[in-house]
Amino acid sequence: MINIKTILAPTDFSTHAEHALKYAGELAKNLKAKIYVLHVAEYSNVGGDPEASELLIPNYISELERKGKDQLEQMTVRLRQGGVDAHSVFVAGRAYQDIVRMAKELNVDLIVLGTHGRTGFSHLFFGSTAEKVVRLCPCPVLTVKHPDYASEKESKSNDATA
Repeated sequence: MINIKTILAPTDFSTHAEHALKYAGELAKNLKAKIYVLHVAEYSNVGGDPEASELLIPNYISELERKGKDQLEQMTVRLRQGGVDAHSVFVAGRAYQDIVRMAKELNVDLIVLGTHGRTGFSHLFFGSTAEKVVRLCPCPVLTVKHPDYASEKESKSNDATA
């Protein structure tokens, strides 16, 4: 039997992540599971160059961190108000690496992750955090695509079957 007691819900504060958090919150509520809402701030590795972060003004980084933590706490409070055992986790680093690391550290049973659904050049250029997490994570990963961002091809096939 599958026993899901701890869920990790990473967020980048996008519409996609917000949509996935709704799924994660409902799952946590229905399963009486604890949920960790995780935000990984990637400003410490600007442009992939670890030394580039030295160019950022420390006060600017502190302000970004404060805003990120505030936004994360607001999301967590909303979940708690809905009857969910929710906790916020804020780290600075690399999104996919820290999602995998936190999944292990927190011993989560499931990750619920929004996906931007990029294809073609943008997928090739930006990569896919969700894809890397699915490949590297020791637990199951549920990826959630926002319905308003379905590709034109998917929309046409849905219209044809309606």
